[in-house]
Amino acid sequence: MKLRNSAERYGLVAIVLHWAIAVLAFGQIGLGLTMMRVESQRLAFDLIQWHKSTGFLIFGLFALRLAWRLANPLPRQPASLRPWERRLAAVVHRLLYALFLALPFSGWTLVSASVLGIPTLVFGLFLLPHLPVEISEPNENFWRFVHHLLAYAAIALIAGHALAALRHHFILRDETLKRMLHPVRRTKP
Repeated sequence: MKLRNSAERYGLVAIVLHWAIAVLAFGQIGLGLTMMRVESQRLAFDLIQWHKSTGFLIFGLFALRLAWRLANPLPRQPASLRPWERRLAAVVHRLLYALFLALPFSGWTLVSASVLGIPTLVFGLFLLPHLPVEISEPNENFWRFVHHLLAYAAIALIAGHALAALRHHFILRDETLKRMLHPVRRTKP
């Protein structure tokens, strides 16, 4: 298997980063929806710490994915795609990139603006400093709203992205999903 992308398929690095981020994002959605609804304050605190830690892990992996993406050509889109589908795919991918950068930043800003001043201990390993923002209830509420809005936008885009991939695989029967499942094979000399 080749690490780098080819003109037709994604390489192993792009595929591993894509699916690692996808799995973590689904877990993050579950954590985010659960952590504010649990009765136990201790459990809520632990879930919030896991949510923050996972958010930073996703941010780091996404930064790696973005760097890898900039250093590797994208495989060509299937010829069967119509022009509007090509444009829509490009817009959705750009929005996903923007959201995966903005979501962790908005969460970090929310935590930093919180009047509770709860530290972020990333996976129990190190303390992440707060951003230099105004600490106030109105500022905390603003960033909570932004973070929730971005999260629901991400959920909608991720669902659309997944449904489009399934449509390509099961209805159109093209190579779109397979390109992100099976990496480029090394050619024998």
